[in-house]
Amino acid sequence: MIAKEKLIEMYSKMLHIRAFDEKIAFFFSMGMVHGTTHLYIGEEATATGVCCALKQQDYITSTHRGHGHAIAIGMDVNKMMAEMLGKIDGYCKGKGGSMHIADIEKGNLGANGVVGGGFCIAVGAALTQQMNDTGGITVCFFGDGAANEGNFHEAVNLASIWHLPVLFLCENNQYALSTPQKYAMNIKNISDRAAAYGIKGMELDGNDAVAVYEAVKKAREDVLINGPMLISCNTYRYMGHSRSDAQTYRTREEVNEWKRNRDPISRMEKYLFETGFTNEELEKIKSETEQDIENAVAFAKASEFPGLETVNTDVYA
Repeated sequence: MIAKEKLIEMYSKMLHIRAFDEKIAFFFSMGMVHGTTHLYIGEEATATGVCCALKQQDYITSTHRGHGHAIAIGMDVNKMMAEMLGKIDGYCKGKGGSMHIADIEKGNLGANGVVGGGFCIAVGAALTQQMNDTGGITVCFFGDGAANEGNFHEAVNLASIWHLPVLFLCENNQYALSTPQKYAMNIKNISDRAAAYGIKGMELDGNDAVAVYEAVKKAREDVLINGPMLISCNTYRYMGHSRSDAQTYRTREEVNEWKRNRDPISRMEKYLFETGFTNEELEKIKSETEQDIENAVAFAKASEFPGLETVNTDVYA
């Protein structure tokens, strides 16, 4: 039985992830977010279920679609919003944007604009945890497309032979940019690849936050004792790969079917009602979320752009 406080935390984080990225989508359309951005809308249950099962001594490595991971692990939405708008009070002082947000104190070793860029970072972090006997694990988030990168196999193999405390967590949102999984690999389940490296593999419904939380909570203890594991969470992104994606590779009917029947927030709400939560309790959490995001917007808009004199600050050659 999951404690009520934990369920409230999970629901609140899912709402914050969606509200944050919906606001970012609007700001991008207004020309206020520069470069590109990759939205996590539709996948909220995976990041939330995973991160809520972790402990303070654990780490994660993120991806180019990292806003959900950052919020789920407890990062400051004010500083995230400021970073998205290029302001000096952001996590990277306004210079990193969407794909470079990190907070080591919170356990987030960083988003990464390189597909599969987190694999080797995660293995290195897990080696440090093992050598220092910290009692922590590293969760390496990656997408189905990244599962075909060479460093996926290198990282899983090395983690396996050294029995490192790393959980490889695939967010299978069905499309590597525009390529369906069935066109890119001759297996039904990405977790089947675990057998090749002598580790455990598991498929999860990535839109069921409770199922993800319970599975990862058990997996964390297993990884600490037995070494790496590969979990694939099947989920779905509602938006395009990035904001420039015309989405010609899928139908509107397919997207709407996922929204109607598999939406992670709606499923979480159904679970909460079934376990005794009232509509008033959920509405209160929604109201608090809306206020938090509006406060973040106000914080970001009040922040200054970095001055020209800082152009060479924090730049490494």
